[in-house]
Amino acid sequence: MTTGTCLCGTVRYEIDGPFSSMVNCHCSMCRKEHGAQFVTFAVAPIGTFRWLSGEDNITTYQSSEHGTRGFCNTCGSATPTLMPEMDMAVVPAGNLEGDPGVRPQMHIFVGSRAPGYVITDDLPQYEEYPPEWGMSSIARPPVEAAEGVTPGSCLCGGIAWELTGAPALMMNCHCSRCRRGRGAAHATNAFYKLDQFRWVRGEGADESFKVPDAQFFTQHFCPTCGSPTPRVMEKFNRVLIPVGELDSDPGAQPSANIFVANKAPWFEITDGIPQFEGMPPRG
Repeated sequence: MTTGTCLCGTVRYEIDGPFSSMVNCHCSMCRKEHGAQFVTFAVAPIGTFRWLSGEDNITTYQSSEHGTRGFCNTCGSATPTLMPEMDMAVVPAGNLEGDPGVRPQMHIFVGSRAPGYVITDDLPQYEEYPPEWGMSSIARPPVEAAEGVTPGSCLCGGIAWELTGAPALMMNCHCSRCRRGRGAAHATNAFYKLDQFRWVRGEGADESFKVPDAQFFTQHFCPTCGSPTPRVMEKFNRVLIPVGELDSDPGAQPSANIFVANKAPWFEITDGIPQFEGMPPRG
């Protein structure tokens, strides 16, 4: 039995039985929905899936003609997608508690992977869906940007922003809060100074959820599509950017993997970036 939960704990579910597969998806829609550079999904027969609580707390967003994506409307965490016509329950692996007993088997949609992101493991890679799946992809128009500007937006496009220059810091965080909030193996966050950041549209339209027992941890998200959105921290002259939302290369790479003591048991770190059990030492 494997259980899963959103960041706030309102939405809970369980899968009774083994998962049939696990894949890493790099498509732009998944990246924007989760705010992560890639998203890992675990797949199980739909008959093994059961909601435990919070099903009425899920908001759905129609991301394409045939696809919908759900999220907890309290904390913004992505929730499972049930596909009865294919006998599949597709679960964001970052929300799972404990070891699901399955590991990633492939990367899909690497043709639209995050700008600047490099895949460092030996898993098979597919430009879109594997041919044997017999599924077609959805084309998304490229985003135009002025030279020296890095644009970003949520999945629905209602909230958008622009960044100039390189971030002051970028890190991969493997803590359980980031994994549940993003529904991914880890969160990749970039920190910019406030004068490098500008809202294009949707300023003030986002929702936020602060983890009650955390000193700072707060997730901001679009109330329409659930995508994580920037967190402006005026006190620190910084804005936190979910890197998966960016539409062009920010011109920087993560400098550290942090909180690896809490990393997902199904994820292997292969990027060669320094690892820290918690926060890296100052100085």
